Amino acid sequence: FIQMLRGAKKRDVLQLLRRAPEETRPFLVEAAVATQSVASLAALSDFLDFSKEPKSLLEKFLYAAAFSPRPSGELLHLVLDKLDGKQLAPEVWETGIVAVGSLVGKLCQQKLCGLQQVVERGLETILRGLRGAEEEPEVVIYLLALGNAMLPETIPTLLEHAEDGPTAVTAAATSALQRFPAPYISIKVKQAMRRIFHQKRKSYDKTCRLAAAEILLDKHPLPMDVINILLATSEMETEMATFLLLKIQNSLRDHHHHHLEKKVLKDIMGDPQINNYNFFSKAGISSSYSGPLTVTQDLASTFGLDLLFLEGGFLRKSVSDFSLLSHGQRLRAAQVTFEAQGMESMLGENPSEGEEEPELTAGMSATFFGVQLRPVVFFQGYTDLMAKVLLSSGEPTSVIRGNLLLMDHHQVIPLQSGLQVTVRLQGGLGLDISADMDVSIWEQELKTSVAARGSLAMDFQAELDSPFLQATLRSQTEVETSIHFDTKLRFSSSPVLMCLQLREEQVPYR
Repeated sequence: FIQMLRGAKKRDVLQLLRRAPEETRPFLVEAAVATQSVASLAALSDFLDFSKEPKSLLEKFLYAAAFSPRPSGELLHLVLDKLDGKQLAPEVWETGIVAVGSLVGKLCQQKLCGLQQVVERGLETILRGLRGAEEEPEVVIYLLALGNAMLPETIPTLLEHAEDGPTAVTAAATSALQRFPAPYISIKVKQAMRRIFHQKRKSYDKTCRLAAAEILLDKHPLPMDVINILLATSEMETEMATFLLLKIQNSLRDHHHHHLEKKVLKDIMGDPQINNYNFFSKAGISSSYSGPLTVTQDLASTFGLDLLFLEGGFLRKSVSDFSLLSHGQRLRAAQVTFEAQGMESMLGENPSEGEEEPELTAGMSATFFGVQLRPVVFFQGYTDLMAKVLLSSGEPTSVIRGNLLLMDHHQVIPLQSGLQVTVRLQGGLGLDISADMDVSIWEQELKTSVAARGSLAMDFQAELDSPFLQATLRSQTEVETSIHFDTKLRFSSSPVLMCLQLREEQVPYR
């Protein structure tokens, strides 16, 4: 469809969009964004009216832009113009800001940072918004956008928010920093992470301290940090200590760190203060696991699961992570995070020493192929929860559904014989991901489920064209997969009972 649209005129694309039945419109908008021709972008500009199109279609447009593999400056221009100065529905505005971050980051990866004014305008939109934001959720969205952009010059801004912000802001800023490759995690960043983890200036929420520790353990870890984090676990609550000890064992086992492993392990294991049963035998139920799903010569896919519980047995946070590793590169294909807060108060438990009582909330956030989506709030506050429990539609929340162009490659290769070969590769991904969180106060159960269905289609073509001979090689590949990940926790008995299930259906490969 994209190949067809690339040759179309503006009025044809516009007519297509206007005459299409409602159910095919989202697909046409995605295809027009992926085409990125001058004509298709002009048609989109005329067609999309941000003050009256349905929210779902506008979000489709913005996400299609955010996932674009090689966006043009014109695409960012179009997105910024559509967001500018209008009263937008909150979901559309949030998706828009997150998409701007992604587009700015990808244009800079293509080395177009200083060359195109629109990139400056995009970054300035985010930074200006961040400076003027008053409400916490607003600040969080701008920080997520900076995480998508991953520009080294924004690290000082992220550090400032990480150290001084309220919990949600600190969490968003540290998770944005976590996304930067190791070379950008400087001494300065590490010092700030140590201050957060060891609570030098003020006390921080568990999740923020753990995120800071993860940065210290993941990005070229220093033996001293590993040892200090280990020693700190002896003064922590059981659950947090359990989680960290598992994290450390994982990261020492992890093949990225083999140079560190022997040295640190020797230091640690030589220290009787640390290497003893009492130290490593924390009996919490929190866990951190990662292991392979499939391994071939060129590619390994891994599944990781982190579960952080509170002392009373409540799930505070769960992160499931699907990553692809190939030739030293890591791509987070999907990462889904559930968070719940303030659950203890519901059962009359008191918050731990020195922690303010958080509001009862639950929500989730997800990152796909390096693009962080806007967070989804399941409920905020007790009354909201009650309303939703009573009016529950039983339908899962759709996180993202649509078609994305993941690869778009065109190259001309001159051969030694003087002939030329033209190579084209396109890869499209169809995604349908939904998530559900169900709290039953009557049965004292919490269920979360993520269903991810995806299909990848690749079209490869190589052509040799010369006056006396023509040859074409073409291959088409399709892969489908679906993964269901469910957790179920029952609080009615002590200890809390939990069941985790990961189901992977057969993967047809054509």
